[in-house]
Amino acid sequence: MDGDHDIDRCLEVTEFVQNAVFQELYYAKVKLEGIVLKPNMIVPGKKCAKQVSDAEIAEKTLRVLKGCVPPAVPGIAFLSGGQSDVEATARLDAMNKIGGAPWKLSFSYGRALQAAPQKAWGGKTGNVAAAQDAFAHRARMNGLASLGQWQRELEKAA
Repeated sequence: MDGDHDIDRCLEVTEFVQNAVFQELYYAKVKLEGIVLKPNMIVPGKKCAKQVSDAEIAEKTLRVLKGCVPPAVPGIAFLSGGQSDVEATARLDAMNKIGGAPWKLSFSYGRALQAAPQKAWGGKTGNVAAAQDAFAHRARMNGLASLGQWQRELEKAA
């Protein structure tokens, strides 16, 4: 996520790594039906002068995965990898709206689920309910995105 690399460099490196991972899984005789892949999305570095749309990120991420990940893999659970809460949600949703993936596309976000609740909580006992509400909201938004049913209008004002 850090750096000034463009989206195409991220695509090249991710494609190389995914091909190597699946080659090694093959050599190790791993049953692909029993794994869940947790990859990054194809994004430009934060310092890259040219940022791109969620649609382009979704399209390029799916292109790499379709070229590298066998259909026997049952699910792909994306890492948020430094993306904002809403960026990670929007991009997962965009991939699911494109459709046609042979695997279930879902999320395994850490930061993109926890940032808003931690901010709402702020270490204060009186803020626990607000933090729980923020977490429930992020989980709901990502659940909708994993079905391709998220809409930006559903987001709360921060």
